[in-house]
Amino acid sequence: MKKMGMEGVTLYWFRRDLRLGDNHGLYQALKSSHPVLPIFIFDTTILDKLEDNYDARVTYLHDRIATLKLELEALGGTLLVMHGVPAVVLSQLMETLSVREIFLNKDYEGYAKARDAEVAELCRHRGVAFLSFKDHVIFEEKEVVSKGAGTPYTVFTPYSKAWKEKLGQQDSVGLRSFPSGSLLPGKLYRPNGTWKMPSLDNLGFSRSGINIPSCHINRDLVSRYSNDRNFPSQSGTSRLGIHLRFGTLGIRELAREVQALDGTFFNELIWRDFYAQILANFPHVERESFRRIYDQIPWKNRLDYFERWKTGTTGFPLVDAGMRELAATGFMHNRVRMLTASFLTKHLLTDWRWGEAWFAEKLLDFELASNNGGWQWAAGCGTDAAPYFRIFSPQAQLERFDPKLVYVRQWVPEYGSSAYPEPIIDHRKAVAECLEAYQSVLKPGG
Repeated sequence: MKKMGMEGVTLYWFRRDLRLGDNHGLYQALKSSHPVLPIFIFDTTILDKLEDNYDARVTYLHDRIATLKLELEALGGTLLVMHGVPAVVLSQLMETLSVREIFLNKDYEGYAKARDAEVAELCRHRGVAFLSFKDHVIFEEKEVVSKGAGTPYTVFTPYSKAWKEKLGQQDSVGLRSFPSGSLLPGKLYRPNGTWKMPSLDNLGFSRSGINIPSCHINRDLVSRYSNDRNFPSQSGTSRLGIHLRFGTLGIRELAREVQALDGTFFNELIWRDFYAQILANFPHVERESFRRIYDQIPWKNRLDYFERWKTGTTGFPLVDAGMRELAATGFMHNRVRMLTASFLTKHLLTDWRWGEAWFAEKLLDFELASNNGGWQWAAGCGTDAAPYFRIFSPQAQLERFDPKLVYVRQWVPEYGSSAYPEPIIDHRKAVAECLEAYQSVLKPGG
């Protein structure tokens, strides 16, 4: 049987880079000598682990893929959308098409690296070139290392300084734009036949009613970020996380736009790179504490406490407001994320991995590296960690960041009435128990 595209076809595999413009891997694919067929695979290995059939991220992803398909068809091509295990799907595709090379952008998470290694081996076996590029971060795992030893940084401040130095070097391509969009016309391959995109129902999901924030970069908001970012009742954060997660907004484009607007906001982008390189260089953090001694903490892990935390019924209003906002919208203000994480780990003495998994299930903007880094920071077991003896006071946080109870009233309307539950623990007693638990395995100052 004669294969379609006998002259040779280049596949471009979209994953976490769902845009046509300033896309590094797509740019390189379009510069190849073969016509380009873009593909997307709904990965069953990932989807099968999602417990909510109404997961808003899947709805958003499906909608974005459909839009991307239409955009490519308007340019004379298409987007081949498939559903299954990537290595199996690609192997079958190679039986149909004369695939010469596969281009893609890198992903640094453990599962993604194993999946891509399997596909790379498949390509090697079939004589297909496998080419991957940096696009999801500005500087990847080995690009910013200590000058002396050449080892990865594990403390943010020196990493940030070295990161900025590298960005300022004349030969740096950190914020370079890759004009992939301009290369698309006349370069796309469209196979014969009908290639239907699987429906949400085909994927095993139903449409979510949760709204997705805009990917528009609000320059005025960014300019006020330093002043407004800590107050959850204000619209002081960009909510662009989901778009960075799926690449509907490129990290380089965002960095170019905000670099001169607000140093604190720009610093958050460096934190994102920092946690990504921690995950890539120290993959044990995906399942263990960065500082492994913390895995010996005698957690209580009370299921009743965990359930009260998840449902926002702890009797601590700022904690409860945050957890209810998360359940209703898939978002939680960053200041409140820190408090809810600290409360779960240090007040309720619950293993940080429990909370990390809950956030992973609920957050629209979930990224493994940043979520993991944030939870380990809160629990005191990470890189730039909050010391174990620094424990947020929920009342002090409330008085400082929501003094008029605007945010609390929005999400906990029964607060102050008999319908609102009493606190599940005593703050002072919980702090004492936390210090005792941590000190039982750590040296003072550990």
